[in-house]
Amino acid sequence: MRHLYSFILLLLLVSCSSSKSTATQAEIDALDDLVNGKRFVIESEWVYPQMTNAMQQISNTGILGPGNNAGSISLIGNPNFLKIAKDSISSYLPYFGERQMNTGYGRGNNGGAIVLKGLIKNYEIEKNNDNSYNISFDANNKNENFRVYLRLFPNLNSTIRINSSSRFSISYQGHVKPELSKE
Repeated sequence: MRHLYSFILLLLLVSCSSSKSTATQAEIDALDDLVNGKRFVIESEWVYPQMTNAMQQISNTGILGPGNNAGSISLIGNPNFLKIAKDSISSYLPYFGERQMNTGYGRGNNGGAIVLKGLIKNYEIEKNNDNSYNISFDANNKNENFRVYLRLFPNLNSTIRINSSSRFSISYQGHVKPELSKE
């Protein structure tokens, strides 16, 4: 009986260690080039608002549509992007969540989305042991200051987390691709 338990434990350990996904060298090199070139665009498929009572109340109305809830909303079919071009950023990221008091909702034509266009500051890159990258920087628009955190993976999946001076934080999940140079 003891041998059976040992065998099962060994089997579990082997199966867990072999389930790690490993990137090919070509994927790693492509991501390295993308990050070092500082010219890429991320399109998100999912947004993850911070769970609050207000978001839960909105979810309970059914307004978010099938398959969505207060903690995860599909962006498939909805325009969105975050674009890095050397030292500049532009973005249009739909925002779902609560704002603090210092700015009003829906100013201008962006409908409350996170719209950035301008220079980035404090750009930092860190390569992780799994060959993914953490990138962080500061950006702002007329009304708000943002701290943006990106995580880019060799399979070109991406996550974005945005902290704002006047909104609750929000995260996005999607894919990164090279932005063609317009120079």
